[in-house]
Amino acid sequence: MLPFVEYAAKGEHTASIIWLHGLGDSGEGFLPIAQELKLPDDLGVRFIFPHAPEQAVTINGGMVMRAWYDIKSLDLDNRADESGVKASAKAVEALIQAELDKGIAGERIILAGFSQGGVIALHLAPRLAFKVGGVMALSTYMCAPQKLVDEAVQPDLNIFMAHGSHDPVVSMSAGQLARDTLQHQGYQVSWQDYPMEHQVCYEELVAIREWLMATLS
Repeated sequence: MLPFVEYAAKGEHTASIIWLHGLGDSGEGFLPIAQELKLPDDLGVRFIFPHAPEQAVTINGGMVMRAWYDIKSLDLDNRADESGVKASAKAVEALIQAELDKGIAGERIILAGFSQGGVIALHLAPRLAFKVGGVMALSTYMCAPQKLVDEAVQPDLNIFMAHGSHDPVVSMSAGQLARDTLQHQGYQVSWQDYPMEHQVCYEELVAIREWLMATLS
């Protein structure tokens, strides 16, 4: 099981948000957002922020850091190491299963991710044997988008995507390609972009809160 930090539910635990960080970060990086979102106590949301494994990252000179997969090239078609994406997706699926085993319904589980974490979320959710309540993919892109049509088993997903129009790390066009691929597959995608770089802004947090409230209420 992946190690993680958590923000416990206020009151009865009836929903879970599993939030995956970006390259070189850790679960602690997004932990403060759980409180900043100010979700109502009666939603019963528990936040889980797992830590990616430590591994050498090729584009960073082989430096060892927390990463959901290796990045060998900045070329979008070869950026995400597919074998690494699959391995991390399997590890995250175990976290989801642990929530199901606690009695949390799949429709009350949100899979969220920023940058690399969003790649894992977008890869895993359409391929799960059960449906989750929603996917939140922030400043991210898709691994092997051409394979989605053959590998997706979920016919319906509620997806929130957001991206910075000035993002120098993951271009907004990469995020838009992921959005278009998902929409072509028939998925409902709520898209928003902001005049920011590779980050999360206040206006985005407001939109995230509204989407979570609508999805989990």
